[in-house]
Amino acid sequence: MGVRMKRLIRPATWTAVVAAALVLVGTAAARRRVPAAAASPPPPEVSVLTVVPDTVAARYEYVGQAAASRSVEVRSQVTGVILARPYAEGTDVAKGTLLFRIDPTTYEAAYRSAQARLANADRNLARLKSLLALRAVAQKDVDDAQQAFDQARAAADETRKDYEDTFVRAEISGRAGRAQLELGARVTGSADLLTTVEQVDPIYVNFSPSDEDMLALGRDIADGRLLLPPGQHALAVQVTLADGSLFAATGQLNFADLAVQPATGTLQLRAQLSNPHHVLLPGQFVRVRLLGLKRPRAILVPQRAVQQGLSGSFVYVVSDSGRVAARDVVATSWDGGSWLIEQGLQAGDRVVVDGVQKVTPGQPAKPVAYNPAADSAGADARDGASIARPAAPLRIRSRP
Repeated sequence: MGVRMKRLIRPATWTAVVAAALVLVGTAAARRRVPAAAASPPPPEVSVLTVVPDTVAARYEYVGQAAASRSVEVRSQVTGVILARPYAEGTDVAKGTLLFRIDPTTYEAAYRSAQARLANADRNLARLKSLLALRAVAQKDVDDAQQAFDQARAAADETRKDYEDTFVRAEISGRAGRAQLELGARVTGSADLLTTVEQVDPIYVNFSPSDEDMLALGRDIADGRLLLPPGQHALAVQVTLADGSLFAATGQLNFADLAVQPATGTLQLRAQLSNPHHVLLPGQFVRVRLLGLKRPRAILVPQRAVQQGLSGSFVYVVSDSGRVAARDVVATSWDGGSWLIEQGLQAGDRVVVDGVQKVTPGQPAKPVAYNPAADSAGADARDGASIARPAAPLRIRSRP
């Protein structure tokens, strides 16, 4: 009886299990069908910049160093003890200002002695000339007296110069530096440096573009990709100080070296700027920007639109059908908040600026016009004005 009951229960149990399984499968299938019936999400909204080539200012910027337009070492021409130093170190002096006084005792005595010999030679020459008129002396006596007079005059001139050289004066107008010798020190002629006078108005700024930069600039000008300012013989320059502020005056290029420095591969250039208030001082490091160069048919896109992948720079563009595609570009330089695109884009392309993190190549997107004025207002509020700032580093994204 027990065995028979087990045989009867077993089919019923399997029937219940199968029924329960069918219920579960049906429920899961119903759950899977629910998303399929839901509506698809709308395409992401992105701001796009429509590419319009334009003529823009070309940006060439280099590190420079200020230097005095004239620098003169002050040295004594005579030997002696320093008795006085009338000037104040680090102040402006005019040409001819007395800087040092050397003990004149021996030079003054020598000058007076030479003056006496000159006066004696002058009287002797006059006497012999009068005697020659009376035929009382020979012409040779007069010639010898003339020679003695000339020698005495030369000696007097030399001793007078030595005496005057005990007054050490500024040879140029400028700023006098620190005295290298103190009062009471002995000066050994021109062997000892007393101080230096530097002229800082105008002031020079030296900078050295690389040979590659100069070659590229020359090629761009020759190919018409870069335009020189019309009617201007020398390029203007703008200087940015170490604190990021712009120097008040613009300058002009006034020198270009004739040869590339073999040790550095650079070409030395020099600009001259007015510096009446001595804001720029010799030795200061600055940034120098060339002004007046124009780049026609240039394409600029905001920096954040340019992404960096394993194969280089790229941007996302939205096609006429509204789908997103990745486009390889060559971004060569930056200006303010934009990259200059040399290759990869053309007029009419719609470049994604904001919302790059929401797009996927091949998928649709909803483009809205990019508003550059909002960026400008935000930048002005944060940083204050038109001072150039370094570009933000490119974001690294894995390209789909």
